[in-house]
Amino acid sequence: MKQYKLSVVVEKDADGYIAFCPELEGCYTQGETYEVLMENIRDAIQLHIQDKLAMGEEIETYDMVSLTSLEVTV
Repeated sequence: MKQYKLSVVVEKDADGYIAFCPELEGCYTQGETYEVLMENIRDAIQLHIQDKLAMGEEIETYDMVSLTSLEVTV
């Protein structure tokens, strides 16, 4: 088995948490708590990778992903 190190972006809203993996388009999930969210995103990533590998696709990983904030005046 191969290990992958992937980025996960976590957002908090009124209903709990949302997470997505930027390297895997369409790979996202939610959870009521942070702990549940992390279990869910791990499962979602594993399933996504298994599907891509079964279809003969490569898994792209990045050495660095940066997250920043930007203030915009409208």
